[in-house]
Amino acid sequence: MNANVFLLALSQALMMTMVGLVLSSSALVAVGLSAPSGLANLPLAAQYLATLLVLHPAAGLMARRGRRPVFVGAALVGACGLLMAALAIHLGQFGLFVVAGLCIGVLGGVGQFYRFAAIEAVAPASKGLAVSLTLTGGVLAAFLGPWLARSTRDMLGTPFLASFLVLAGVAFVAALAGWGLRLPAAQRVHAVQPARPVKQILADPGVGLAVAGAVVAYGVMNLLMTATPLAMLCTGQPFDATATVIQWHLVAMFAPSFLTGSLVGRIGALRVMLIGALISLAAIALALAGDSYAHFQWSLVGVGLGWNLLYVGATTLLAEHWRAEEKGRVQAVNDSLVFLGVTLATLGAAPLVDRLGWSAVNAWAAIPLLVMALVLGRALQRRAGLASAA
Repeated sequence: MNANVFLLALSQALMMTMVGLVLSSSALVAVGLSAPSGLANLPLAAQYLATLLVLHPAAGLMARRGRRPVFVGAALVGACGLLMAALAIHLGQFGLFVVAGLCIGVLGGVGQFYRFAAIEAVAPASKGLAVSLTLTGGVLAAFLGPWLARSTRDMLGTPFLASFLVLAGVAFVAALAGWGLRLPAAQRVHAVQPARPVKQILADPGVGLAVAGAVVAYGVMNLLMTATPLAMLCTGQPFDATATVIQWHLVAMFAPSFLTGSLVGRIGALRVMLIGALISLAAIALALAGDSYAHFQWSLVGVGLGWNLLYVGATTLLAEHWRAEEKGRVQAVNDSLVFLGVTLATLGAAPLVDRLGWSAVNAWAAIPLLVMALVLGRALQRRAGLASAA
Protein backbone atom coordinates (compact mmCIF):
# COMPACT_ATOMS: atom_id res chain seq x y z
CA MET A 1 0.00 0.00 0.00
CA ASN A 2 1.15 3.54 -0.76
CA ALA A 3 2.73 4.93 2.46
CA ASN A 4 0.63 8.08 2.36
CA VAL A 5 -2.57 6.08 1.88
CA PHE A 6 -1.56 3.89 4.84
CA LEU A 7 -1.05 6.95 7.08
CA LEU A 8 -4.31 8.46 5.89
CA ALA A 9 -6.11 5.18 6.64
CA LEU A 10 -4.51 5.20 10.10
CA SER A 11 -5.60 8.81 10.60
CA GLN A 12 -9.11 7.84 9.52
CA ALA A 13 -9.05 4.95 12.01
CA LEU A 14 -8.00 7.21 14.88
CA MET A 15 -10.57 9.86 14.01
CA MET A 16 -13.34 7.27 13.73
CA THR A 17 -12.28 5.70 17.04
CA MET A 18 -13.02 9.07 18.58
CA VAL A 19 -16.33 9.30 16.69
CA GLY A 20 -17.38 5.79 17.72
CA LEU A 21 -16.72 6.32 21.42
CA VAL A 22 -18.22 9.81 21.51
CA LEU A 23 -21.27 8.62 19.56
CA SER A 24 -22.00 5.70 21.87
CA SER A 25 -21.44 7.71 25.06
CA SER A 26 -22.32 11.36 24.37
CA ALA A 27 -26.07 11.18 24.97
CA LEU A 28 -25.56 9.09 28.12
CA VAL A 29 -22.96 11.57 29.42
CA ALA A 30 -25.36 14.43 28.67
CA VAL A 31 -28.15 12.71 30.62
CA GLY A 32 -25.72 12.22 33.52
CA LEU A 33 -24.92 15.94 33.36
CA SER A 34 -28.62 16.78 33.69
CA ALA A 35 -29.12 17.92 30.09
CA PRO A 36 -32.47 19.69 29.52
CA SER A 37 -35.23 17.50 28.09
CA GLY A 38 -34.78 16.80 24.37
CA LEU A 39 -31.21 18.18 24.33
CA ALA A 40 -29.25 14.99 25.07
CA ASN A 41 -27.79 15.10 21.56
CA LEU A 42 -26.85 18.81 21.72
CA PRO A 43 -23.12 18.11 22.42
CA LEU A 44 -23.02 15.76 19.43
CA ALA A 45 -24.87 18.31 17.29
CA ALA A 46 -22.33 20.97 18.36
CA GLN A 47 -19.58 18.63 17.18
CA TYR A 48 -21.17 18.27 13.76
CA LEU A 49 -21.87 22.02 13.57
CA ALA A 50 -18.15 22.70 14.10
CA THR A 51 -17.38 20.13 11.42
CA LEU A 52 -19.66 22.03 9.05
CA LEU A 53 -18.17 25.45 9.88
CA VAL A 54 -14.52 24.37 9.61
CA LEU A 55 -14.74 22.85 6.12
CA HIS A 56 -14.32 26.01 4.03
CA PRO A 57 -11.55 27.57 6.17
CA ALA A 58 -9.73 24.22 6.23
CA ALA A 59 -9.94 23.93 2.43
CA GLY A 60 -8.49 27.43 2.06
CA LEU A 61 -5.67 26.71 4.50
CA MET A 62 -4.80 23.48 2.70
CA ALA A 63 -4.69 25.31 -0.62
CA ARG A 64 -2.21 27.82 0.82
CA ARG A 65 -0.19 25.74 3.31
CA GLY A 66 -0.67 22.15 2.22
CA ARG A 67 -2.63 19.38 3.88
CA ARG A 68 -0.08 18.15 6.45
CA PRO A 69 0.02 21.16 8.84
CA VAL A 70 -3.78 21.42 8.78
CA PHE A 71 -4.18 17.72 9.59
CA VAL A 72 -1.72 18.05 12.50
CA GLY A 73 -3.27 21.25 13.84
CA ALA A 74 -6.81 19.85 13.72
CA ALA A 75 -5.74 16.74 15.64
CA LEU A 76 -4.25 18.93 18.37
CA VAL A 77 -7.44 21.03 18.60
CA GLY A 78 -9.41 17.79 18.85
CA ALA A 79 -7.15 16.59 21.67
CA CYS A 80 -7.80 19.84 23.57
CA GLY A 81 -11.55 19.38 23.06
CA LEU A 82 -11.42 15.84 24.44
CA LEU A 83 -9.50 17.03 27.50
CA MET A 84 -12.12 19.75 27.94
CA ALA A 85 -14.86 17.10 27.72
CA ALA A 86 -13.13 15.11 30.47
CA LEU A 87 -12.99 18.26 32.61
CA ALA A 88 -16.70 18.88 31.97
CA ILE A 89 -17.53 15.35 33.13
CA HIS A 90 -15.37 15.80 36.23
CA LEU A 91 -17.02 19.14 37.09
CA GLY A 92 -20.52 18.05 36.09
CA GLN A 93 -20.86 20.94 33.61
CA PHE A 94 -23.20 20.24 30.66
CA GLY A 95 -22.46 23.61 29.02
CA LEU A 96 -18.71 22.94 29.02
CA PHE A 97 -19.36 19.50 27.51
CA VAL A 98 -21.25 21.19 24.64
CA VAL A 99 -18.33 23.62 24.06
CA ALA A 100 -15.93 20.66 24.06
CA GLY A 101 -18.00 19.16 21.25
CA LEU A 102 -17.17 22.20 19.09
CA CYS A 103 -13.42 21.55 19.46
CA ILE A 104 -13.83 17.84 18.81
CA GLY A 105 -15.76 18.71 15.64
CA VAL A 106 -12.73 20.56 14.23
CA LEU A 107 -10.87 17.26 13.98
CA GLY A 108 -13.96 15.61 12.53
CA GLY A 109 -14.24 18.32 9.86
CA VAL A 110 -10.62 18.30 8.75
CA GLY A 111 -10.70 14.50 8.80
CA GLN A 112 -13.21 14.62 5.95
CA PHE A 113 -10.33 15.62 3.69
CA TYR A 114 -8.37 12.42 4.35
CA ARG A 115 -10.11 10.67 1.46
CA PHE A 116 -9.47 13.59 -0.91
CA ALA A 117 -5.79 13.62 0.10
CA ALA A 118 -5.66 9.91 -0.75
CA ILE A 119 -7.00 10.66 -4.23
CA GLU A 120 -4.08 13.05 -4.77
CA ALA A 121 -1.53 10.49 -3.53
CA VAL A 122 -2.23 7.92 -6.27
CA ALA A 123 -2.53 7.65 -10.03
CA PRO A 124 -5.88 8.78 -11.53
CA ALA A 125 -6.91 5.19 -12.31
CA SER A 126 -6.67 4.29 -8.60
CA LYS A 127 -8.92 7.06 -7.22
CA GLY A 128 -11.77 4.78 -6.16
CA LEU A 129 -9.36 2.28 -4.61
CA ALA A 130 -7.57 5.04 -2.67
CA VAL A 131 -10.86 6.31 -1.23
CA SER A 132 -11.86 2.78 -0.27
CA LEU A 133 -8.53 1.96 1.38
CA THR A 134 -8.59 5.18 3.37
CA LEU A 135 -12.07 4.43 4.65
CA THR A 136 -10.97 0.93 5.74
CA GLY A 137 -9.31 2.67 8.67
CA GLY A 138 -12.79 2.75 10.12
CA VAL A 139 -12.67 -1.05 10.55
CA LEU A 140 -10.03 -0.70 13.28
CA ALA A 141 -12.08 2.10 14.82
CA ALA A 142 -15.19 -0.09 14.83
CA PHE A 143 -13.52 -2.40 17.34
CA LEU A 144 -11.28 0.06 19.17
CA GLY A 145 -13.87 2.76 19.92
CA PRO A 146 -16.59 0.61 21.54
CA TRP A 147 -13.95 -1.52 23.30
CA LEU A 148 -12.45 1.61 24.84
CA ALA A 149 -15.93 2.78 25.84
CA ARG A 150 -16.68 -0.47 27.67
CA SER A 151 -13.26 -0.96 29.26
CA THR A 152 -12.67 2.63 30.41
CA ARG A 153 -16.23 3.68 31.28
CA ASP A 154 -15.87 3.28 35.04
CA MET A 155 -12.08 3.24 35.34
CA LEU A 156 -11.88 6.49 37.32
CA GLY A 157 -15.20 6.18 39.14
CA THR A 158 -17.03 8.92 37.22
CA PRO A 159 -18.61 7.32 34.12
CA PHE A 160 -16.68 8.02 30.89
CA LEU A 161 -14.12 10.35 32.50
CA ALA A 162 -11.27 7.95 31.67
CA SER A 163 -12.75 7.32 28.21
CA PHE A 164 -12.31 10.94 27.14
CA LEU A 165 -8.83 11.14 28.63
CA VAL A 166 -7.81 8.08 26.59
CA LEU A 167 -9.36 9.63 23.47
CA ALA A 168 -7.21 12.73 23.96
CA GLY A 169 -4.19 10.43 23.66
CA VAL A 170 -5.68 8.92 20.49
CA ALA A 171 -5.97 12.42 19.00
CA PHE A 172 -2.28 13.10 19.79
CA VAL A 173 -1.36 9.91 17.90
CA ALA A 174 -3.43 11.20 14.96
CA ALA A 175 -1.30 14.37 15.01
CA LEU A 176 1.84 12.21 14.74
CA ALA A 177 0.34 10.27 11.82
CA GLY A 178 -0.44 13.54 10.05
CA TRP A 179 3.12 14.76 10.64
CA GLY A 180 4.44 11.66 8.87
CA LEU A 181 2.60 12.37 5.63
CA ARG A 182 4.63 13.22 2.54
CA LEU A 183 1.95 14.25 0.10
CA PRO A 184 2.67 15.69 -3.37
CA ALA A 185 3.05 19.46 -3.33
CA ALA A 186 -0.11 21.27 -4.33
CA GLN A 187 0.16 22.32 -7.96
CA ARG A 188 -1.04 25.70 -9.04
CA VAL A 189 -3.64 25.18 -11.73
CA HIS A 190 -4.03 27.90 -14.33
CA ALA A 191 -7.69 27.95 -15.14
CA VAL A 192 -8.47 27.75 -18.82
CA GLN A 193 -12.01 28.93 -18.04
CA PRO A 194 -13.37 31.41 -15.48
CA ALA A 195 -14.18 29.84 -12.12
CA ARG A 196 -17.82 28.79 -11.97
CA PRO A 197 -20.12 30.07 -9.22
CA VAL A 198 -21.17 27.46 -6.67
CA LYS A 199 -24.72 27.44 -8.03
CA GLN A 200 -23.44 26.64 -11.52
CA ILE A 201 -21.11 23.93 -10.22
CA LEU A 202 -23.98 22.20 -8.44
CA ALA A 203 -26.11 22.50 -11.59
CA ASP A 204 -23.65 20.17 -13.37
CA PRO A 205 -25.64 16.89 -13.44
CA GLY A 206 -22.69 14.74 -12.35
CA VAL A 207 -21.69 17.04 -9.48
CA GLY A 208 -25.28 17.57 -8.36
CA LEU A 209 -26.03 13.85 -8.27
CA ALA A 210 -22.78 13.06 -6.43
CA VAL A 211 -23.44 15.73 -3.79
CA ALA A 212 -27.07 14.66 -3.37
CA GLY A 213 -25.95 11.05 -2.93
CA ALA A 214 -23.40 12.00 -0.27
CA VAL A 215 -25.90 14.19 1.61
CA VAL A 216 -28.58 11.47 1.64
CA ALA A 217 -26.07 8.74 2.55
CA TYR A 218 -24.61 10.61 5.51
CA GLY A 219 -27.77 12.36 6.68
CA VAL A 220 -29.94 9.24 6.83
CA MET A 221 -27.18 7.09 8.29
CA ASN A 222 -26.40 9.67 10.98
CA LEU A 223 -30.05 10.15 11.91
CA LEU A 224 -30.50 6.43 12.50
CA MET A 225 -27.09 5.98 14.13
CA THR A 226 -27.52 8.81 16.65
CA ALA A 227 -31.14 7.87 17.35
CA THR A 228 -30.25 4.23 18.06
CA PRO A 229 -28.65 4.69 21.55
CA LEU A 230 -31.71 6.68 22.68
CA ALA A 231 -34.14 4.21 21.15
CA MET A 232 -32.32 1.30 22.81
CA LEU A 233 -32.35 3.17 26.12
CA CYS A 234 -36.13 3.59 25.78
CA THR A 235 -36.52 -0.18 25.26
CA GLY A 236 -34.41 -0.97 28.32
CA GLN A 237 -31.31 -2.24 26.50
CA PRO A 238 -28.05 -2.07 28.55
CA PHE A 239 -25.10 0.13 27.50
CA ASP A 240 -22.98 -2.89 26.49
CA ALA A 241 -25.68 -3.89 24.00
CA THR A 242 -25.75 -0.36 22.57
CA ALA A 243 -21.94 -0.29 22.25
CA THR A 244 -22.00 -3.63 20.43
CA VAL A 245 -24.70 -2.44 18.00
CA ILE A 246 -22.66 0.68 17.23
CA GLN A 247 -19.50 -1.43 16.88
CA TRP A 248 -20.96 -3.71 14.21
CA HIS A 249 -22.60 -0.75 12.51
CA LEU A 250 -19.15 0.83 12.13
CA VAL A 251 -17.74 -2.48 10.86
CA ALA A 252 -20.47 -2.56 8.22
CA MET A 253 -19.71 1.06 7.30
CA PHE A 254 -16.01 0.51 6.64
CA ALA A 255 -15.17 -3.19 6.13
CA PRO A 256 -16.76 -3.27 2.63
CA SER A 257 -14.26 -0.57 1.60
CA PHE A 258 -11.75 -3.34 0.91
CA LEU A 259 -13.97 -4.21 -2.09
CA THR A 260 -16.04 -1.11 -2.87
CA GLY A 261 -13.32 0.61 -4.89
CA SER A 262 -12.93 -2.42 -7.13
CA LEU A 263 -16.71 -2.70 -7.45
CA VAL A 264 -16.94 0.95 -8.56
CA GLY A 265 -14.27 0.25 -11.19
CA ARG A 266 -16.16 -2.80 -12.41
CA ILE A 267 -19.80 -1.65 -12.58
CA GLY A 268 -19.53 2.13 -12.20
CA ALA A 269 -20.30 4.63 -9.45
CA LEU A 270 -23.99 5.04 -10.31
CA ARG A 271 -24.80 1.34 -9.97
CA VAL A 272 -22.88 1.10 -6.69
CA MET A 273 -24.81 4.10 -5.35
CA LEU A 274 -28.13 2.53 -6.36
CA ILE A 275 -27.27 -0.76 -4.66
CA GLY A 276 -26.35 1.19 -1.52
CA ALA A 277 -29.68 3.05 -1.47
CA LEU A 278 -31.63 -0.20 -1.89
CA ILE A 279 -29.71 -1.95 0.90
CA SER A 280 -30.42 0.98 3.24
CA LEU A 281 -34.12 0.77 2.41
CA ALA A 282 -34.10 -2.96 3.19
CA ALA A 283 -32.40 -2.21 6.53
CA ILE A 284 -35.10 0.32 7.42
CA ALA A 285 -37.76 -2.28 6.60
CA LEU A 286 -36.05 -4.61 9.09
CA ALA A 287 -36.02 -1.89 11.77
CA LEU A 288 -39.74 -1.36 11.25
CA ALA A 289 -40.34 -5.07 11.90
CA GLY A 290 -39.47 -4.87 15.63
CA ASP A 291 -37.41 -3.33 18.43
CA SER A 292 -35.53 -6.34 19.82
CA TYR A 293 -31.76 -6.34 20.15
CA ALA A 294 -31.49 -8.38 16.94
CA HIS A 295 -33.62 -5.87 15.02
CA PHE A 296 -31.41 -2.99 16.18
CA GLN A 297 -28.24 -4.96 15.41
CA TRP A 298 -29.00 -6.15 11.90
CA SER A 299 -30.88 -3.08 10.72
CA LEU A 300 -27.96 -0.85 11.72
CA VAL A 301 -25.53 -3.24 10.01
CA GLY A 302 -27.59 -2.83 6.83
CA VAL A 303 -27.62 0.96 7.22
CA GLY A 304 -23.81 0.91 7.54
CA LEU A 305 -23.35 -1.24 4.43
CA GLY A 306 -25.76 0.91 2.42
CA TRP A 307 -23.91 4.05 3.55
CA ASN A 308 -20.57 2.63 2.39
CA LEU A 309 -21.76 1.87 -1.13
CA LEU A 310 -23.71 5.10 -1.57
CA TYR A 311 -21.00 7.32 -0.05
CA VAL A 312 -17.94 5.79 -1.74
CA GLY A 313 -19.81 5.78 -5.05
CA ALA A 314 -20.80 9.45 -4.58
CA THR A 315 -17.24 10.48 -3.66
CA THR A 316 -15.82 8.74 -6.73
CA LEU A 317 -18.51 10.25 -8.97
CA LEU A 318 -17.69 13.71 -7.61
CA ALA A 319 -13.98 13.25 -8.38
CA GLU A 320 -14.89 12.35 -11.95
CA HIS A 321 -16.75 15.63 -12.53
CA TRP A 322 -14.85 18.45 -10.83
CA ARG A 323 -12.46 20.69 -12.77
CA ALA A 324 -8.89 20.76 -11.54
CA GLU A 325 -8.99 24.47 -10.74
CA GLU A 326 -12.13 24.16 -8.60
CA LYS A 327 -11.32 20.90 -6.81
CA GLY A 328 -10.84 22.40 -3.33
CA ARG A 329 -13.97 24.51 -3.67
CA VAL A 330 -16.08 21.55 -4.77
CA GLN A 331 -14.77 19.39 -1.90
CA ALA A 332 -15.64 22.07 0.65
CA VAL A 333 -19.11 22.71 -0.81
CA ASN A 334 -19.83 18.97 -0.92
CA ASP A 335 -18.84 18.34 2.69
CA SER A 336 -20.52 21.56 3.91
CA LEU A 337 -23.83 20.33 2.52
CA VAL A 338 -23.19 16.84 3.89
CA PHE A 339 -22.56 18.10 7.40
CA LEU A 340 -25.42 20.57 7.28
CA GLY A 341 -27.60 17.51 6.79
CA VAL A 342 -25.72 15.60 9.50
CA THR A 343 -26.09 18.48 12.00
CA LEU A 344 -29.83 18.78 11.37
CA ALA A 345 -30.24 15.00 11.61
CA THR A 346 -28.36 14.89 14.91
CA LEU A 347 -30.35 17.78 16.38
CA GLY A 348 -33.57 16.09 15.31
CA ALA A 349 -32.75 12.57 16.52
CA ALA A 350 -33.58 13.02 20.23
CA PRO A 351 -36.85 14.97 19.85
CA LEU A 352 -38.01 12.68 17.03
CA VAL A 353 -37.43 9.55 19.12
CA ASP A 354 -39.11 11.20 22.14
CA ARG A 355 -42.17 12.47 20.28
CA LEU A 356 -42.66 10.13 17.34
CA GLY A 357 -40.91 6.91 18.31
CA TRP A 358 -38.31 4.70 16.64
CA SER A 359 -40.63 3.36 13.92
CA ALA A 360 -41.66 6.84 12.76
CA VAL A 361 -38.01 7.96 12.60
CA ASN A 362 -37.24 5.04 10.30
CA ALA A 363 -40.28 5.71 8.11
CA TRP A 364 -39.21 9.34 7.59
CA ALA A 365 -35.62 8.25 6.88
CA ALA A 366 -36.84 6.02 4.06
CA ILE A 367 -38.23 8.93 2.02
CA PRO A 368 -34.93 10.56 0.83
CA LEU A 369 -33.47 7.10 0.15
CA LEU A 370 -36.45 6.18 -2.01
CA VAL A 371 -36.16 9.43 -3.97
CA MET A 372 -32.42 8.87 -4.44
CA ALA A 373 -32.99 5.32 -5.70
CA LEU A 374 -35.50 6.59 -8.26
CA VAL A 375 -33.17 9.38 -9.44
CA LEU A 376 -30.24 6.96 -9.79
CA GLY A 377 -32.42 4.49 -11.69
CA ARG A 378 -33.41 7.21 -14.17
CA ALA A 379 -29.78 8.34 -14.56
CA LEU A 380 -28.74 4.78 -15.41
CA GLN A 381 -31.58 4.51 -17.93
CA ARG A 382 -30.50 7.75 -19.62
CA ARG A 383 -26.90 6.57 -19.76
CA ALA A 384 -27.97 3.25 -21.28
CA GLY A 385 -30.06 5.12 -23.84
CA LEU A 386 -27.15 7.34 -24.86
CA ALA A 387 -24.84 4.33 -25.13
CA SER A 388 -27.27 2.45 -27.41
CA ALA A 389 -27.80 5.55 -29.57
CA ALA A 390 -24.03 5.88 -30.04
